[in-house]
Amino acid sequence: MATDAQIATLVVVSVAASFPCFLYGAWIMIDNEKITWGILTYHLKFILTGLTLTTVPLLFWMLPRLLEQFGGFAAAHAFFGLQAYAFLAFGFTGIVRIFRAKYEHDLYSEYDEDVLLDEIGGDNMEFWRRRLRIGVFGYVGCWLIAFLTGFTRYLGAYVF
Repeated sequence: MATDAQIATLVVVSVAASFPCFLYGAWIMIDNEKITWGILTYHLKFILTGLTLTTVPLLFWMLPRLLEQFGGFAAAHAFFGLQAYAFLAFGFTGIVRIFRAKYEHDLYSEYDEDVLLDEIGGDNMEFWRRRLRIGVFGYVGCWLIAFLTGFTRYLGAYVF
């Protein structure tokens, strides 16, 4: 059976490996002016891989052990991790509205440069786009703080 240190190392590697997935997923969207269905699904492959690499260790290793080691860095780590997922949920509400507007106007397969996203989404589209941006940047910021506090805890518990 694997030791605590071995599992903790796998968790650190898994969560650390998610960050390049998030960065590349974001780069795909930034680098393409025309977001087609193919580009969207390619982007989502990296984002969902990153979320899986982070969420699976959270659910199966971090959460079950949280109460037995709750203090200092663990509290900060849990707080910022929870905030990251709250920002993700916040941004998701914007993603749903944007996706629906583009899907209803067939802009994923028949991209039309003359159709503005603000026009097809009604009066609230800029609101939903702002929500998406806040959610993404909030998630990444809180994720980084949670990762750094978790990594510090890992170093203190298993390395030094």
